[in-house]
Amino acid sequence: MSASSTLPDPPQKEAGPRPIRVVHVIDDFGTGGMERGVMKLICGSGPGFDHHLVVQRRARELTAELPPSVTVVSMHKPEGNSLRYLRRLAKQLKALKPDVVHTRNWVGIDGVIAGRMAGIKGLVHGEHGWNVHDPHGTNKKRRFVRRFVSRWVKEFTCVSQDIAKWLRDDVRVKSPVTQIYNGVNSDGFAPGPDDAGMRKDLGIAADAFLITFVGRLDAIKDIPTLMAAHQKLRAHVPNAVLLLVGYSFDEDKLRAMAGENVIMPGKRSEVPEILRASDVFALTSLNEGISNAILEGMASGLPAVVTNVGGNPELVVDGKTGRLFEPGDVDALAAHLRGYADDPAMRRAHGAAARAHVLEQFSMRAMIAGYEAVYTRVGGGTSR
Repeated sequence: MSASSTLPDPPQKEAGPRPIRVVHVIDDFGTGGMERGVMKLICGSGPGFDHHLVVQRRARELTAELPPSVTVVSMHKPEGNSLRYLRRLAKQLKALKPDVVHTRNWVGIDGVIAGRMAGIKGLVHGEHGWNVHDPHGTNKKRRFVRRFVSRWVKEFTCVSQDIAKWLRDDVRVKSPVTQIYNGVNSDGFAPGPDDAGMRKDLGIAADAFLITFVGRLDAIKDIPTLMAAHQKLRAHVPNAVLLLVGYSFDEDKLRAMAGENVIMPGKRSEVPEILRASDVFALTSLNEGISNAILEGMASGLPAVVTNVGGNPELVVDGKTGRLFEPGDVDALAAHLRGYADDPAMRRAHGAAARAHVLEQFSMRAMIAGYEAVYTRVGGGTSR
């Protein structure tokens, strides 16, 4: 993997046009769901596409999983916003000679502006979800800025119908919006016995009723509601264990409110094995785009008990592949979890239906094909 800031033109082939060069602008390339989605897109893309990466802050763990042909440039963006940084980013983008620049989320607006400054016409902007600073996309300043820069964006992408409606009706962007569902690796995430002994490794009894959450333990995930429901459930299901897999900036605070039978192992690499060892996947987010964690849990044959927000109801069919409940409703969440604890046959049936739903609707190939179609429309002109 080269750290060079410039890139030679790909060799010309007499048999056809050169690949479409796509430069992805990412804020931080860690282990988040959106970042993993970009990594899977790059790794699974066809020979007609040449992918490279500009990371505004830090190129972290996931860069090791990228093909050697991918150039990764770290900009080490300082805090705040400045014209100086935008000029530096514009110079870098221009040097990479992209056909398409694909930016993402609010932090990616810098990339849209810098792309415009660099004279790049093939700008694509994606919206993948929400953060605690604007959990429902209602911030007036951010809506205005998105609407203003949309005149420079050739096409918007988003991961859910809910976000597509928000872009069209609330933000009122001036460019086409294409909705593409996240894909899941249904071979890696699949049902099976706890062959790796994950329960033993985590100190969880073989007969425990294991409720698992995977993801960043930040405020928008509303972990206190999940903890409160777990404690309520334990009055009826004493062997219920809550497993919270992921990192948190407020880990000490969460541990202080955790209660008994709550395990927080931090960030783990064995997520497929952990999900195979679990009974139910649970998510209490205040809002979501399309959650990779939900898809991975469902692909692993788990019923998903999740909040009825954002893109979640586009994934979970209530009463068939899992259960939906309103944000903050501790009683409803506890009741749904108790239903699965008391009825193993229903739990298995809903888990099997969840996996079948993922295989039918959320394949990795469909996701990649969707983005490649966007890149072809935006960057595949005859001038190439």
